[in-house]
Amino acid sequence: MGIRAGWRNRGLRLTAAAGPGILLWPDAAAAAEGLDTGDTAWILVSTALVLFMTIPGLALFYGGLVRTRNVLSLLMQCLSITAAVTVLWLLFGYSLAFDTAGMESGRLGLHAFIGGLSKAMLAGVDGNTLSGTIPEVLFFCFQLTFAIITPALIIGAFAERIRFSAMLAFSCLWLVFAYLPVCHMVWGGEGAFLADLGVFDFAGGIVVHITAGVAALVAALLIGPRQGYPQTAMPPHNLTMTFTGTAMLWVGWFGFNAGSALGANGDAAMALAVTHISASVATLTWMAIEWVRHGRPSLLGAATGSIAGLAAITPASGFVGPPGALVIGIASGSLCYLAATSVKRRFGYDDSLDVFGVHGVGGFIGTVLVGLFAAGSLGGNQGDLAIGRQLAVQLAAAVGVALYTAAVSWLLLRAVDAALGLRVDLQEEITGLDISQHEESGYNF
Repeated sequence: MGIRAGWRNRGLRLTAAAGPGILLWPDAAAAAEGLDTGDTAWILVSTALVLFMTIPGLALFYGGLVRTRNVLSLLMQCLSITAAVTVLWLLFGYSLAFDTAGMESGRLGLHAFIGGLSKAMLAGVDGNTLSGTIPEVLFFCFQLTFAIITPALIIGAFAERIRFSAMLAFSCLWLVFAYLPVCHMVWGGEGAFLADLGVFDFAGGIVVHITAGVAALVAALLIGPRQGYPQTAMPPHNLTMTFTGTAMLWVGWFGFNAGSALGANGDAAMALAVTHISASVATLTWMAIEWVRHGRPSLLGAATGSIAGLAAITPASGFVGPPGALVIGIASGSLCYLAATSVKRRFGYDDSLDVFGVHGVGGFIGTVLVGLFAAGSLGGNQGDLAIGRQLAVQLAAAVGVALYTAAVSWLLLRAVDAALGLRVDLQEEITGLDISQHEESGYNF
């Protein structure tokens, strides 16, 4: 059985009737199978779960981690990104990511890196148009939630010091020039550059977490640290809020990963199981390290560890079994801890909410390790996988996307800085972004 056999990937489906190794595009798959109400119901739920991860999950998680005077700014940023990305996704984003018109496998042309515009404004798509066994408009909405959360993750890197106008402009431009090409290259199907190389990224280790994490690091370096960092302590203002956001993210992640099977099936069930295992193991790993180093575990550490485990299992969730999830959880819990503490202190950058340390490093870990644990001999579902080759493909894709994202993010941040100015002035930062950017406060006593 080939590495793609039995695997469903983002609007593509391999069917026995098609013969081994032949992928059917959405219209052909729909004709062969028709609408499946079970699959449709599950992806409807998954879409709601993934949107729930950004609003309110990520908003509360980030909002609790900043100081009181900046809480509303984080909530506003998550809400505005949700709205802006939705409009861009409708206008042209979905089409550039998933329109496969004119694509040919084995030919390295423009469409290997970006889709076309034939589906702009959902042209030709109605409630009866199918993508695999679900309505294509539902696939549109499911993928939209991924496009929303990715730039929303980045805002944690420059929290408490960026102009709202600059944040919104950068997020929109970054979606167009960073997210859409990478999304297409990985999930664009046959003819897309990284898909044709055989890259494994089930639910977004490369597309979501590496891109967001690397962009966050570039932004933190370019914008500079918050006033007083690192001499002044800047503890979270409300860990109850952060815990609530963590719980929402954990539950929502089942839609993120298990929903990426694009059906109510065994692949979805295993993806859900390994997602929960990895998050649990990473939580315990981070707690154990804190316990040994500081004499007691913290809620903040446990919450951060769980997100690291969730990020790391994301690319692997549709390919690995419980043994792989166990190792990925341990690796992410320990290595993300080092990245968010020792590495950050060593290099002195102010990634305010550890986006790079958790999502960038976690996504990288999972992207590489799936090349090992997808093998049938190690509990995965890819049979006699050529592990050496797959590891090389995974590593090359992760590094290549990281370099591309870093370059694009740097250029966009420079352009936005020249046009709008990235950073608020000193007095606005001291006053807080809630007042200086929005003229409101969540704490009126």
